[in-house]
Amino acid sequence: MEAIDHELSHQRSTMLNEQQQQMLRLFKTPLPEEDYKLIKREILFLKAKMIDTALEQWENENNVTADDYEKWSKEHFRTPYNPK
Repeated sequence: MEAIDHELSHQRSTMLNEQQQQMLRLFKTPLPEEDYKLIKREILFLKAKMIDTALEQWENENNVTADDYEKWSKEHFRTPYNPK
């Protein structure tokens, strides 16, 4: 059994980065459901904030404005159908 645990630990360590491993260690013991929901909500908030920041950076680098979004919302990107 110890060999199996060691092998699983080795596989996990090669698939997960150090931060992921640390998070698993932190949550080795199950949390009360309310605490779990709170932590999950905070992580999702952080991820959304990171996406907003990346999008804002992309918009600034590419000079994208609200007018561009308005124009794009009225375009379509389908391939024209051309029967022969």
